[in-house]
Amino acid sequence: MNFPQDVKYAKTHEWIKEDGDFIYIGLTDFAQDQLGDIVFVNLPEVGDPVSKGDTFADIESVKAVSDVYSPVTGEVEEVNEELLDAPEKVNGDPYGAWFVKVKNVTDKEDLMDAKEYEEFCKTQGEE
Repeated sequence: MNFPQDVKYAKTHEWIKEDGDFIYIGLTDFAQDQLGDIVFVNLPEVGDPVSKGDTFADIESVKAVSDVYSPVTGEVEEVNEELLDAPEKVNGDPYGAWFVKVKNVTDKEDLMDAKEYEEFCKTQGEE
């Protein structure tokens, strides 16, 4: 399992990476591993608002259809069009296959660093 130090993590298994005034959002290695082979990604439109804790996309794997939640509040500046044609990139490179680039970001508190997220993942599935 891969836990890069240069991103922050949400309990819903999304990551964010800050780049100046923008934030990239993607799905963690843990999440893609749990989902299995990803076969479809449904992304929002440029200009759409995203709100912390709300669904902004969904992904379909061979196991299930799952919601993707926004770990921040903001506005979609760009979507990763490559994922529409090649959703399997999320499985191959979860931290390179970002979903959206967001601007005017707020509500980015309460995210975990790599060590905290790794510990959190160890507790998943034990309930």
